[in-house]
Amino acid sequence: MKRLLLVALLAAGASPLAGQSEEAEVMAVVNRLFDGMRAGDSAMVRSTFHPTMTTASIFVNRQGDPVIRTGMPDEFVKAVGTPHDKEWDERIWEPVVHIDGRMATAWTPYAFYLGGDLSHCGVNAFQLFNGKEGWSIVRITDTRRREGCEEAAD
Repeated sequence: MKRLLLVALLAAGASPLAGQSEEAEVMAVVNRLFDGMRAGDSAMVRSTFHPTMTTASIFVNRQGDPVIRTGMPDEFVKAVGTPHDKEWDERIWEPVVHIDGRMATAWTPYAFYLGGDLSHCGVNAFQLFNGKEGWSIVRITDTRRREGCEEAAD
């Protein structure tokens, strides 16, 4: 009976560890995206995207109107790889990851720094797919604002 209880406890304890590992895999893809942005490495950025990946940014324009801008990643990937004077440094913290089978969602507050200066902030919502090649980003939706930004810890 004691052995059965021990086996049951060990099995129950193994499940959260497996989930943590899978969450780490999801966040490794997200972090590789931002490492590629900082390095100006368009190939690294592209490697995180599923071929059908799309984007959406939600913000309030200068006229005070709410806007959603959708797109494909090609322009973004090209911009990352084009030499620019200031480093693009998007810092995230306190990610919340939910996984159900082959789908994951990662929610991360962020602050975007351009050459060390805070440019804007918001929240990223990543959706990922776990296919034959592993996790890849299929959708990034973000909010953007310039006021009320929390500065990222180093």
